[in-house]
Amino acid sequence: MASTSRGGGGAAAGRIKNLASSFSSDYQPLITDIRKTMSFMKDIAVELEKDGLSDKVKELEDAVIELASLSGLSVHFSSAVQAFANRYQPGEELTDFHKVFEDEVSQFKDNPTTDPKKHPFVRQFKEAVWKVHHEGQPMPGEEQEDIVMTSTQSSILNMTCPLTGKPVTELEDPVRSMECKHIYEKKVVMTYLRSKQRSQCPVSGCPKILVADKVVNDPLLLIEIDELRKMTKETNIVEDFTMLDEDD
Repeated sequence: MASTSRGGGGAAAGRIKNLASSFSSDYQPLITDIRKTMSFMKDIAVELEKDGLSDKVKELEDAVIELASLSGLSVHFSSAVQAFANRYQPGEELTDFHKVFEDEVSQFKDNPTTDPKKHPFVRQFKEAVWKVHHEGQPMPGEEQEDIVMTSTQSSILNMTCPLTGKPVTELEDPVRSMECKHIYEKKVVMTYLRSKQRSQCPVSGCPKILVADKVVNDPLLLIEIDELRKMTKETNIVEDFTMLDEDD
């Protein structure tokens, strides 16, 4: 598939952006199904560990790592489509979209942004299996910096937008940087980027530079924010019941 400037550059760029947005939305059910499958496999592994079938548990763990890798590839590909749409401007020469996306996927495979073995769901899998016989004991080799947000089953790095201070669960149009994975309100961060020649991520201590076409709403982001929203609601309900008990 190729494109040129014929037919109006502005209209073509707009169509590309709309298609990219639809493409990202279409990926969300796939990501959701992958996460549900990994959760189901974790539950099966716990039962197998109780029955002493460690070899079968290892097979499931390998399968979960493969699914985590597939999930990461899906998110990257969707994000790459959006990033390309954000910077796309039709020119005189044809654009080979197939080659563009092949190159993006190739770059991800050569330089993955995350290790599938450190995916939150993989950690949850291992943790659940470990607890079968070692409840209350830390897993071997566990280090503080490797601990991820397993309670929310997500990779959300910042709970509030660093530019507005609003909780990510209340953002109207959340986007995430493909470079550092921090989350922002889209309209505000785009204004921030336009106001500076070199826009460093405003999160304290983050050395990454923000690039407008790489600040996107990846298909995993809305799922993770929704999970965080549900977890927050459940926590508030538990706290309310606790307060009732104290009053009694």
